[in-house]
Amino acid sequence: MTKKKIVIYMFILLAIGFAIWSLFPKKDEASSEKKEGIDNFPASYQPYLKELQKQYPNWKFTALYTGLDWKYVIDNENKFGKNLVPKSYSKAWKNTKPGEYNVEVDAGWVDCSRRAIEYTMDPRNFLNYARIFQFEGLSYDAKTNNKDGIEKILYGTEFYNKIVKYLTSSGNTITMTKKYSDLILTAGQTSKVSSYHLASRIKQEVGPFLSHSSISGNVEGYKGLYNFYNIGATSSSEPMGAIKNGLRYAKDGKGANQQTKDKYLIPWNTKEKAITGGGIFIGSSYIHGGQDTIYLQKFHVTSNSGGSLFWHQYMTNVLAPYSESRIIYDGYAKTGLLQGSMSFIIPVYNNMPSIPVQSPAVADSDFVSDNTKVYANVSSSLNVRSGPSTSYEVLTDVAKNVEMTRIAKGRQSGELWDRVKLSNGIIGYVFQNYVKEVPKKQIEKINVSIDNNTIQKGETKKLTVEILPKEAAGNAIIFTSSNSNIARVDSSGNILGIRSGKATITVKAKQNNVSNTIEVQVHSPVTDMTLNTQDFMLQVGDKFKLQPVILPDDASNKNVTFYSENEQIAQIDTQGNIIAIAEGKVVIGATSEDNKIEKKVELTVVEKIDETKLSFDASLKVVANEIIGWNENEMAVEKIKEKINTEYTIEIYDSKGNLLENGKEAGTGSKIRILENDNIIMEYIIILYGDVNGDGKINSVDLLVLQRHILEIEKLTCAFLKAGNIRKDGKNPTSLDSLLIQRHVLELQSINQRD
Repeated sequence: MTKKKIVIYMFILLAIGFAIWSLFPKKDEASSEKKEGIDNFPASYQPYLKELQKQYPNWKFTALYTGLDWKYVIDNENKFGKNLVPKSYSKAWKNTKPGEYNVEVDAGWVDCSRRAIEYTMDPRNFLNYARIFQFEGLSYDAKTNNKDGIEKILYGTEFYNKIVKYLTSSGNTITMTKKYSDLILTAGQTSKVSSYHLASRIKQEVGPFLSHSSISGNVEGYKGLYNFYNIGATSSSEPMGAIKNGLRYAKDGKGANQQTKDKYLIPWNTKEKAITGGGIFIGSSYIHGGQDTIYLQKFHVTSNSGGSLFWHQYMTNVLAPYSESRIIYDGYAKTGLLQGSMSFIIPVYNNMPSIPVQSPAVADSDFVSDNTKVYANVSSSLNVRSGPSTSYEVLTDVAKNVEMTRIAKGRQSGELWDRVKLSNGIIGYVFQNYVKEVPKKQIEKINVSIDNNTIQKGETKKLTVEILPKEAAGNAIIFTSSNSNIARVDSSGNILGIRSGKATITVKAKQNNVSNTIEVQVHSPVTDMTLNTQDFMLQVGDKFKLQPVILPDDASNKNVTFYSENEQIAQIDTQGNIIAIAEGKVVIGATSEDNKIEKKVELTVVEKIDETKLSFDASLKVVANEIIGWNENEMAVEKIKEKINTEYTIEIYDSKGNLLENGKEAGTGSKIRILENDNIIMEYIIILYGDVNGDGKINSVDLLVLQRHILEIEKLTCAFLKAGNIRKDGKNPTSLDSLLIQRHVLELQSINQRD
């Protein structure tokens, strides 16, 4: 092969090689890609974002795949003077290389350590409710940006809900029809920068007062000029040097060419031009170049132009995104914007560490590596924080007894904190006092038994519990009752019967979900029984319902059997319904099925009275031997007699059998006797609902008497029991009946005396 051919062949090979090489991006020009949605993030990011999504469902998360290798990124950021920390910080935060350690790059600021860069650049460390705002998208979004949101950010400042006024260079005051929120919204739309970011930036740069020199329009030599973002306001030794430098920029861009001035609407001789033009400047300098979050403005790891990286960085403080994110969060929290729509752009690097890099503030010597299963030994829930102190944000919480893996056991001085990994992948810190190691031998089975599943009311029985395997017998178990109003169980398995009913007792292993149950029946025996009448009279053909009230109220078996000792005179069915058959006297009885408690009354059946000889006022209602419908203001004997039309003699007796003369008051339990030739031919019982003491009045005394009945201190019987049943359902009076009496006494609702 000739020399000429060899040279040509070499050029061809070089050309092919260059063509192939050009197809691959250089490290500083790695192509980035955005993917929206939590599912598009690496697995180590997802659990933190899912926790945030639970609390803030309107937040959107976008993964920014930078295409950059993690070590390569850290190597390029770990250059002397590029990332600084205060000189007062601990050694772990600072570059300790000889000749570079504690060398002040800027007054009070020194170069930071590699670990500080790794910690602050690892996005997973800051995926909590506050620090995530370093990833907030700063580009304008019409879906989220609105005037109401801007006003909320401006709340508490002189910009809030304020019409814009400004001074011209000649000193004239111009009053616009627009508010500051209008100008900021328009500025966001024009500059394509988040209006919320611009509003927050204005608050940060010029504070809450319109009198700030940068926006007063009244600085000597710079009248009628405004700089809302302090652009170009570099420090100077002259009085008000920074302010004047900023206003010089507002005047002519500090000598910028006409193209630049036109781009940024310079001069900023109106507030509208200053707010919009400054927004365009902010957008052009960083946001539209791909650095559209605080994080990306600090760490130049992406570029829309595809140019070199790591040089166009807004801040040198390595913790600036961390600090500013909290300020932004606090502002949003105070203004109630957190539940609105928010967009976050979060970087992802190739070959990142498997778990988030630990903060230099956390000393390695304060922890020892561990791999122990622990559980939350708390009464309700345990906070998991982003760092080993209550000053760190809460990442999530776990319920009591929930298991986690302790990956590092704390051995700090003072409060002890452990580093744990939850089952969903979240890594955080918990207070060591609130976790307990899971026993190595777990409970696999729990057997539960009791000698008799029926427990008498007031009785205590102990559960027999068998733990398997036997090696786990010392593990903690928890006893619970499905209804503590029926049966209570203590920590030792002692069950106390409270009232009649069924309850399920559960025995559960504290460290896992192994459990077993047993059902118990609490039996409340019948202790007494009362009837709704005493000895009484009926006319032939009359019907009456005998209603026994079983005590106590929660008695398990309230079944009653009825009988008549002479069915030729009166009969009674299984429901207690009596019918008078023929004249004479007969004993009617009721017997409780439980404990065989028996109650009797004597019934006298008399001849049917001719209705033309005895009738009652239409306001009254006669049911067998009971009369209801009385007016408590008309219970005097003479008033009662006026309501009875008869040729027979009438006598009225109180509940104790005393004859009542005119002028005396009758009440519940009083008897109206109808006499012919001194013989009693019929006797009626007065029922005045609510009058449970029989004095013919409904007042606070009746409330007290009924309350004593409800508390089982002194029981009502017969007519008084019926008068206390205001609801007229035939049951034992309760607090609901007491409430109806109270409303009557307070004149809120009168007791219905008939139906």
